[in-house]
Amino acid sequence: MDQVIATPVVKPTDFKSVLRDYFDLSKPGIGFYSLITTFTAFWMASSGKIDLMLLFHTIMATGLVTAGGGALNQVIEIQADSEMRRTEKRPLPAGRVSALSGLVFGVVTSILGTAYLLFAVNALSALLAIGTLVGYLFVYTPSKKLTSLSTIIGAFPGAIPILIGWVAVTGSIDLRGWTLFGILFLWQIPHFLAIAWMYRKDYARAGFPMLTVIEPEGISAAHQSVIYLIALLPISLMPTELQLTGQIYFIGAVILGIGFLASGVVVAIKRSNTAARQMLFASIIYLPVLLVLMIIDKM
Repeated sequence: MDQVIATPVVKPTDFKSVLRDYFDLSKPGIGFYSLITTFTAFWMASSGKIDLMLLFHTIMATGLVTAGGGALNQVIEIQADSEMRRTEKRPLPAGRVSALSGLVFGVVTSILGTAYLLFAVNALSALLAIGTLVGYLFVYTPSKKLTSLSTIIGAFPGAIPILIGWVAVTGSIDLRGWTLFGILFLWQIPHFLAIAWMYRKDYARAGFPMLTVIEPEGISAAHQSVIYLIALLPISLMPTELQLTGQIYFIGAVILGIGFLASGVVVAIKRSNTAARQMLFASIIYLPVLLVLMIIDKM
């Protein structure tokens, strides 16, 4: 007998709650990191006076693309989200927003953001936005049900917004832009592996073969985190080598990198929820502070 999947009943609510639900539907946490990386890359690529109007267009358009992608991801994963305690109260599985409304919101927002980049910024930034959406929705999202490599696969579209900020100013991608991409790419792996460890039971319940699910001891996940953290340290110093930043950033990047790496080593030794939570906290601190140091050092 075929399994019947119950469709959540959408409940009427007030306007303020509706706005909050659509805000949550856009995955604001991911959006925040996308926008701060986009802003930083724009800032680093600019020489002389910052084009504030172009910056405004770039941030607004990238925000729309990120919001649209987040909403469409939740539409695709509505059943999986309903099976995980961490996500079961999201607007779609909880029935506060219908799947159709989420789909329309995601499609319209994604198209508007991409078109905004095309007409107000440049064609390459719009192409990168399309790459982000395609990679996130049609490569990474389905891969989560198929392979533990999905964490690495997802890091590629996850790092593209920093390139959008760079090409908005330069119109092309050079070694400096790819270096910024590399920093964001490498940062994501230990960040998401920490989450995967903390919520491994949730992921197992939803049928996601995360590395921490197929190997609950966490040895491989911990070792991978350390490997990527070791790789992140020299890459994070490259902006100074490429004369994007100076010694303030360099010293700060060394300190931050060693601290982040130390948190990964603790996870590898202890393999506990507490250690994973500490590494997650270290990752949340690491990236914004690193980006702020870039901005300060270029002033």
